Amino acid sequence: MEALMSYRHQPIYRQLRRFGKRESMLHPDVLQLIYHFARITGDAILEIGAFRGGSTVAAALGLRDSGVARKFITIEPGGPLRHHPLATRDILRRLKRNLAREDVAPLVTVLEGRSFQSHIIAAVEHALAWQRIGFLILDADPEVKRDLDCYGPKLTNDCWVVIDDYGGPADNEKGAPTKKQVDELVAAGRLVPLGYYGLATWLGKWRSATLPPAR
Repeated sequence: MEALMSYRHQPIYRQLRRFGKRESMLHPDVLQLIYHFARITGDAILEIGAFRGGSTVAAALGLRDSGVARKFITIEPGGPLRHHPLATRDILRRLKRNLAREDVAPLVTVLEGRSFQSHIIAAVEHALAWQRIGFLILDADPEVKRDLDCYGPKLTNDCWVVIDDYGGPADNEKGAPTKKQVDELVAAGRLVPLGYYGLATWLGKWRSATLPPAR
């Protein structure tokens, strides 16, 4: 919260607010914190569910401003979205156009597909090589546990985690199952909550499984 308050007086907050109003369903505070985490982590970034690129651009700007070269991979299946304020006939084309317009396309590896598909998991492994993930953004379907099972071994201990659709309006079908899975992971000690921001976004950290002491 202290970091967020300081950013509200900086040009980047206004830039993300303007961009997010056109291209994102996330609250401006969440976009700003995504920028912040991408800027301060020293490890790779993985995003699952880029949509039109609101959070992708925020993270890419943070990565750029950090001055540290790292991998940033985003996974998006694409397709059309109809009957929505941010409707588009081609999600992937809009995402790539926004990355180009904001001059961050060279920083982002876009993988077309779903996070749990074997070829996508293999592509992430190949792109990361030796790097580990220090910042994870989950904003696709409600299957938080599935994605953490897929990519948890690549996360650093204390990896920053942003999970959207943790709650929100009653008509949000993703809210209840997302909240249930996140709460179970918190209870198990695998996720550590740091706050609930914007309209429905959970922020926290990942804790790697600890091995039992040697006998």
